Amino acid sequence: MKIKKFLLLFVLLVFLAACGDKIETNMSEPMVDFEFITQDEEVLNLNDLQDEWWVANFMYTNCRIVCPRTTANMAAVQQKLKEDGLSPQFVSFSVDPAHDTPEVLKEYAEGYDADLETWSFLTGYDFETIQEISENTFKTVLEEGVVGQRAHGIYFYLIDPDGNIVKKYDGMSDAELDLLVNDLKTVL
Repeated sequence: MKIKKFLLLFVLLVFLAACGDKIETNMSEPMVDFEFITQDEEVLNLNDLQDEWWVANFMYTNCRIVCPRTTANMAAVQQKLKEDGLSPQFVSFSVDPAHDTPEVLKEYAEGYDADLETWSFLTGYDFETIQEISENTFKTVLEEGVVGQRAHGIYFYLIDPDGNIVKKYDGMSDAELDLLVNDLKTVL
């Protein structure tokens, strides 16, 4: 009888340990290698993010429709995690690299109180490059629109330490943002 209880307890502990850092995923895409320029005019590449959980999104500083809200939401997620002592990396890819120079991105980031120790705003590529990454790697739309506007996705993406995009979240949904925070708390 003692052996049965011991075995049952052992199996239960193994099961709980295996579930401890798992989240439900909805994507499985390898992140493409990149090497771009940050708001601080430093190079950031995929190798710099290896062995870390990180969050990515697409934005541009002249956006008048969704970017003000999604950038504010990303800043709120960063702040919530920081309050809990967690500091994953955040990466925002500009979809208007011709306009969004490092100086422009830095001013934009400061307007949202982004903690630039863990949040990089990227540029240093052409539109076709970011369009290819958006559509082929992140599986989201990116098109040039009228009057300088761009049609792009509103999602936030969770990338695992092996460089795989494992989950996307609606960057405009409070419930999805709470889920992102909870998922990061689980994996970190």
